[in-house]
Amino acid sequence: MRAASATGPRRIGGRLDVVSLAGEDKPLPRLKTGIKEFDHVCGGGLVPGGCLLIGGDPGIGKSTLLLQVAARAAAASGKRVLYVSGEEGIGQVRLRAARLGLGEAEVDLASSTEVGAIAGAISDDHALVVIDSIQTMAVEAVESAPGTVSQVRAAGHELNQAAKKQNVPVVLVGHVTKDGSIAGPRVLEHMVDTVLYFEGDRSHQYRILRAVKNRFGPTDEIGVFEMTGLGLAEVPNPSALFLGARDADGPPLSGAAVFAGIEGTRPILVEIQALVGHPGYATPRRTAVGWDSARLSMVLAVLETRCLYDFQGRDVFLNVAGGLRLGEPAADLAAAAALVSALLDKPVPRDVVLFGEVGLSGELRPVGQEAARLREAERLGFGRALAALAPASAPERKRRKGDAAHGALVPVSIARLSDLTEWLREGA
Repeated sequence: MRAASATGPRRIGGRLDVVSLAGEDKPLPRLKTGIKEFDHVCGGGLVPGGCLLIGGDPGIGKSTLLLQVAARAAAASGKRVLYVSGEEGIGQVRLRAARLGLGEAEVDLASSTEVGAIAGAISDDHALVVIDSIQTMAVEAVESAPGTVSQVRAAGHELNQAAKKQNVPVVLVGHVTKDGSIAGPRVLEHMVDTVLYFEGDRSHQYRILRAVKNRFGPTDEIGVFEMTGLGLAEVPNPSALFLGARDADGPPLSGAAVFAGIEGTRPILVEIQALVGHPGYATPRRTAVGWDSARLSMVLAVLETRCLYDFQGRDVFLNVAGGLRLGEPAADLAAAAALVSALLDKPVPRDVVLFGEVGLSGELRPVGQEAARLREAERLGFGRALAALAPASAPERKRRKGDAAHGALVPVSIARLSDLTEWLREGA
């Protein structure tokens, strides 16, 4: 078998050019918008020629965020930004910009739904192009109404190709369905380079921007924002935000436990709350907000079968405080601690954080990035961490435990869920 040349491309089959897998490429250039939380979620900034899709519930703040991104990107790059709105008129966008204090930003504003005209206007004279929204766009050659599967697919493809051809980053806004996924064909998510979801409750001021796909950076990164009268403000310390409502001076309350989690590459501490009560109806309710309800049922089954706690005939409610949605199994241990604490009416001490995956036999399994979780907990003043710690980290744990002069956090390794429940029963 003939080896591929490492110095340049070669043609095989008379038509296909190939290169060797070995080689060096320059780091991707990035357009930093100046909004650090947004740049962090994107993997360090927007990549020229990249196509980004952002979805979220109506009124969650997508247009507000992107107008701020457009203004900051124009200021950071020295080029103008093209903002195309297919839903709002020029006057509406100008009113929002004035309210946000962005009325003088170097942004070219257009109100159009013609994909051909928009694609033809994209050029390297612009630092960024924003399309709000893809469901309002129409390709003249497609004989169907805007928002249909064929129109969304064709419009997304044409705008994506224009971004690649002109080497300009393009951001598309997408509507979401009732279940929270981006409306339209799934191929729209496959053809773009990055997919972000804007999460949060409109009745609360906090918003979470989450990357679920990123060809140029890690997935599951999050950025946290606070909705204010002047738009979305960055929250540089999400852990302090999610724990900010805890009463640090009053007595600890039962049914609450602090989880040391990882979102993308960022460690985040969040409070998990549980309530166990007698049902008001014939059938007990099991409700989880911000956590997988199937995972809640599994943890309850392990507590009942392996630890002999009786949750039968009781309502069980579990809530992740602050509106964050947890997806990693490492939250099992903190959820179990909150549930047992609520059942026994015995609080978990305020200086304790927990993380670990619960197995069906009641064993606890180590999870990744222990050191980052422990550092974040120590930085926020926690004194103990209960977790199924990997044996490889034992020497480090020993050194940290002996570092009392610096107030170091003390990791406590537990092997089974019954160890946690006994610890709580004995008064922690």
